[in-house]
Amino acid sequence: MITVAVVLSRIPALDEATLQRWIAQEWVRPVLRNGEALFAEIDLARLQLILELRDFLEVGEGAMPVVLSLLDQLHETRRQMRRLCEALGAAGAGETAQDLVRRLNRF
Repeated sequence: MITVAVVLSRIPALDEATLQRWIAQEWVRPVLRNGEALFAEIDLARLQLILELRDFLEVGEGAMPVVLSLLDQLHETRRQMRRLCEALGAAGAGETAQDLVRRLNRF
């Protein structure tokens, strides 16, 4: 897990006040352990994404929650599609649709 200090050193374009605001707005959700925010690598990628959306695509703070929600939905849909493709690839000859649904529910 990555501390705030390490996050700020790895993402120089991000300052602590902005990071704290984004945490409060739940744009990024670190794990809280003993009152300290700890981040995973995926959180750093999300922070980089938010910076790019803000700085290069000029997505404003009012639109950011909508954009992030849509991106989260897109990623979830891609995960579900991957699971479906894996289940279809693993399906044997003679398996029924019910068998496939059961296989999908195990993923």
